[in-house]
Amino acid sequence: MDNSFLSGYDTSPGVWDEMFAAAGIRGHYRNFVSAIENLSAAEMSHKDELAKKLFMSQGITFTVYSSGEGVEKIFPFDIIPRIIQAAEWSTIEAGIKQRLKALNIFLRDVYHEQFIIKDGIIPAKLIYSCPNFLREMMHVDIPHDIYTHISGIDLIRDSDGTYYVLEDNLRTPSGVSYMLENRSITYRIFPSLLPRNKVRSVKHYPDLLLRNLLALANRSTSNPNVVLLTPGIYNSAYFEHTTLARLMGIELVEGRDLVVDNHFVYMKTTRGLQKVDVIYRRVDDDFIDPLVFRPDSMLGVPGIYWAYRKGNVAIINAMGNGVADDKAVYAYVPDMIKYYLNEEPILKNVPTYRLEIPGNQQLVFDKMDQMVIKKTNESGGYGMLIGSAATEKEMDDFKTAIRNDPRSFIAQPIISLSAAPCYINGRLQPRRVDLRPYALYGPDGIDIVPGGLTRVALKEGSLVVNSSQGGGSKDTWVVDE
Repeated sequence: MDNSFLSGYDTSPGVWDEMFAAAGIRGHYRNFVSAIENLSAAEMSHKDELAKKLFMSQGITFTVYSSGEGVEKIFPFDIIPRIIQAAEWSTIEAGIKQRLKALNIFLRDVYHEQFIIKDGIIPAKLIYSCPNFLREMMHVDIPHDIYTHISGIDLIRDSDGTYYVLEDNLRTPSGVSYMLENRSITYRIFPSLLPRNKVRSVKHYPDLLLRNLLALANRSTSNPNVVLLTPGIYNSAYFEHTTLARLMGIELVEGRDLVVDNHFVYMKTTRGLQKVDVIYRRVDDDFIDPLVFRPDSMLGVPGIYWAYRKGNVAIINAMGNGVADDKAVYAYVPDMIKYYLNEEPILKNVPTYRLEIPGNQQLVFDKMDQMVIKKTNESGGYGMLIGSAATEKEMDDFKTAIRNDPRSFIAQPIISLSAAPCYINGRLQPRRVDLRPYALYGPDGIDIVPGGLTRVALKEGSLVVNSSQGGGSKDTWVVDE
């Protein structure tokens, strides 16, 4: 530990560090540390520079829209992996599978019989006031009753090492391409370390995804036609759309490339129209069919909703999933697990205050400096106030907004996200992290790729990991002991 960039590492009191415990380096990190501790600062900086060049040359980007301008940026990558031991991973995996089973049953129930409302587990008003509850999906039968084909479940770790689910992303979760690229770059900069550390592979994700998509085709054909529907080059996740289409060997299409005829969907090709069986869509519900949802949408396909409703095309993920993403509905997921599965939740929720409940508002206002306030249907780190870093004016503005529309806000105590070592400015420094594992729910069950995307708050002291707010990512290793 005499190497300067290891010995200068400074852990923070009250923060769980992924690599360092009070007694020293955690066991599952030791192999990695022993491999890098004798590297010079120049060698580490060279690897860091190489990673940046590889990201640049391969165009691994995302787009940030602020002040009305779209700025394409290289996705920041930290070369020090986040390492999770196998036993810990098996708990995470079991907890996510349990959660997704309950959420999937909830989505089917809420769009059909609504037993959970009738039995008084969730208030009807909460569901019907959710802007992402689609009445158009009531009594629509979908293939295999699977709504949540692709999910990204965000996990954080508190100061005692306990994992909490921060939110469920069940609409069009993004980031999986960065998970794949991060692993590919790590192989380039630390080629011998992955096999030596028995790191579980993530590269089979596109094959798993394609297998699940093919299984959802509803006609008996030996070669179903699957396409990926993108909003186009100006979407912040366009790099991901192109990457996944290429890795799966399927066509990348925009709304203008598809046409509906007699309730069947066709792709325009130079050889004429070609029938489409399965659509992996990255277009939001509002924009997918201008005849049913937003009439001004140029991104969707007129008539696609009725083709879907009649069972002539499968759309992944299902429309209407946003009701389960609502941050106020999130508070009821532990109740869903008990109600539908008769099980205790394996993974905890962050304690959540719904601000339309009498009494909660004042309780939250009195402790606002210890709270995170979130809009119930925003994502990407937008519509959020972290009380400990907010000005009096920002707090007052949020209080006014909450009083005017309490249903649209929830409050949670600030969780002290765990820290992981990052290589910044030539030395190891702790930065806060979360974890987004990706789950694929197919006719044969749920597959979770070991690892997922670790997002990093690169600004010192920041708790916001979103790429749109200046965050980056690192490779995530699940290692067999």
